[in-house]
Amino acid sequence: MDNGDAGMEQTAPVWAVFGDLMSGLLGAFVLILVGVLGVQLELATHLEAEVQKRQMEEKRRMALEKALAIPLATGRVTLNNGRIGISGSVLFALNSDQLQPAGRLLLKSLVAPLRVYLGERDELLMVSGFTDDVPIQQGNSRFVDNWELSAQRALTVTRALIDEGMPSSLIFAAAFGTEQPVASNADDKGRSQNRRVEMAPVPKASNVKIPADG
Repeated sequence: MDNGDAGMEQTAPVWAVFGDLMSGLLGAFVLILVGVLGVQLELATHLEAEVQKRQMEEKRRMALEKALAIPLATGRVTLNNGRIGISGSVLFALNSDQLQPAGRLLLKSLVAPLRVYLGERDELLMVSGFTDDVPIQQGNSRFVDNWELSAQRALTVTRALIDEGMPSSLIFAAAFGTEQPVASNADDKGRSQNRRVEMAPVPKASNVKIPADG
């Protein structure tokens, strides 16, 4: 009888250790499961946000195409990834920032649809000037370099749009010079494509706090 009691006392700790081990494994499994579920939830949330972003971009593109249907149909205006492109030759003579009559008429036709589009989405219009990579000829007293030429062309277009009815609070100009070409500058055709002005609707800055003086 005493020997049996001793055997039971010896085996009891084994079951206790086994129980602790199972509890630990169960706890680890639960932690792993929670982690996996958390990762899946994060991925699902990210995917949903990406889908919504793409849907909004598609709606934005379709709305812009609808607003500019007539100018786009003429072939004198292009639309690529939300950027409205106009060939520099339509707007300006070579190395000039003086707007040509045909260019002004084209800009005038864009004001009304762009005003509606910007107003519906509370956005701004960025007018950007670009040039090819051919340096400004020496002796040109109007422009120091292509940066200045692209800036003046962007300003000319901006002012023309304002003159034709675009609110000045909805538009601003930017200059890119030879940067961001859309074609190779190795031939005349490519350089002609790079001499351009683009207009792109952009979101308004929000929640920007300007620090007080001092």
